Amino acid sequence: MQTTERSKLLSAIDNFDDADFERIAMEVFHYQARHNPVYKKYLGWLNRPPSGIRGWTDIPFLPVSAFKHHLVQTGQWTPERFFESSGTTGQTPARHAVRDVTLYLHHMQRGFEAVYGDPSRWCIMALLPGYLERGNASLVCMTDALIRTSKHPDSGFFLNNLPALAAALARRTPGAIPVMLIGVSFALLQFGTLYPMDLSDVTIVETGGMKGRGRELTRSALHAALQSMFNAPAIHSEYGMTELFSQAYSQGDELFKPIRTMRVIARDAYDPFAIQPPGRSGVLQVADLANVDTCAFLGTEDLGRVYSDGRFEVLGRLDVAETRGCNLMVEGNQP
Repeated sequence: MQTTERSKLLSAIDNFDDADFERIAMEVFHYQARHNPVYKKYLGWLNRPPSGIRGWTDIPFLPVSAFKHHLVQTGQWTPERFFESSGTTGQTPARHAVRDVTLYLHHMQRGFEAVYGDPSRWCIMALLPGYLERGNASLVCMTDALIRTSKHPDSGFFLNNLPALAAALARRTPGAIPVMLIGVSFALLQFGTLYPMDLSDVTIVETGGMKGRGRELTRSALHAALQSMFNAPAIHSEYGMTELFSQAYSQGDELFKPIRTMRVIARDAYDPFAIQPPGRSGVLQVADLANVDTCAFLGTEDLGRVYSDGRFEVLGRLDVAETRGCNLMVEGNQP
């Protein structure tokens, strides 16, 4: 019965129109409330029975810290692999069990195509040190799939080989094929410091992450620095997390547009059930229907604003103390 239910949900998630998001989200919620032990227990701690939930914005969002302390899984299945966060020294990394990598890649590619078109038309160069070496980062899985789809001879990972990246960029023929340089913040800054060049025709996509490699910058300051280094008219951004299967992209205005399987709201930092009106800062809560096998409703630790058109901006990370009250419901009941 559960397998049949999952199959119907997967089909619905793959084919819904925007107007159907509410209905599909509620179906996913009830499915996970029944078959996800961690989420079911969390709803019990909150005394929020599924029968009392009337719409997707009323759904309790599981703190992402649950992925650090529990196997968050809907149904019984053996993980094909785990996506794991980098974390920082002394922190427990988040682990996201992946039932089917091809499902993740399917939604990822559909989201990419909606923003940038067919990845086979692109030359995609990646600068992801700190992620590539681990081999279990969702960002690496995503980028590897895009590179393999691209098939351009200069597409690939450059790790710490900055001279090779500079040479590959110098070989490009502007206008012949679009070029995308995707990288973590500290690596792009390092590359720009050592090899400033005119990349005004290249789509530069930063994925965040200083990872202790330098002074933390606001996104606007980071983009200004990269624009100066590369004579770039705009810097794009990708928003993703170990705990999510879907992504959001900004194309130079610092406002992220979620892909079709994803919606975002902001809730008050001190009252996790109070939704902030459009434009007011709060804690970002993400509904990700692609997370059908784990948990589709996640409370992040990111502070941001959500606007009436569904786009959102990320203002920074919350202080641990500000999210502690919600996280204790998960951390205090570890097996």
